Amino acid sequence: AEAESELVAGFMVEYSSTPYLLFMLGEYVAIMTMCSLTTILFLGGWAPPVALPPFTWLPGVFWFALKVCLVFFMFALVKAFVPRYRYDQLMRLGWKVFLPLSIASVVIVALVLQVMGWGPVAG
Repeated sequence: AEAESELVAGFMVEYSSTPYLLFMLGEYVAIMTMCSLTTILFLGGWAPPVALPPFTWLPGVFWFALKVCLVFFMFALVKAFVPRYRYDQLMRLGWKVFLPLSIASVVIVALVLQVMGWGPVAG
């Protein structure tokens, strides 16, 4: 929640050297786990992007590592470019923007499923 470069970083004030190292190591292990799961669930895991001979010559470990690095790079870009919100701004954004958007999304999907006849049939 706090920036790593700040002199006083809230709860991180109590940590120094090894506890701080373990905290940051845990954070980056969690990010790598998210990148790996994103690669497996959404990017095809260790499969090459195109099943043609030049791409199939490389082992699956290479494709998996490449996709994980790509997702990690995207995490780093978002972390670098998105401005840090204060807690009150973050709460206002969540309650006044994201919650109505998510509810509207659920309603729109339900309407589309109902209109198109793709929804569950009551028996």
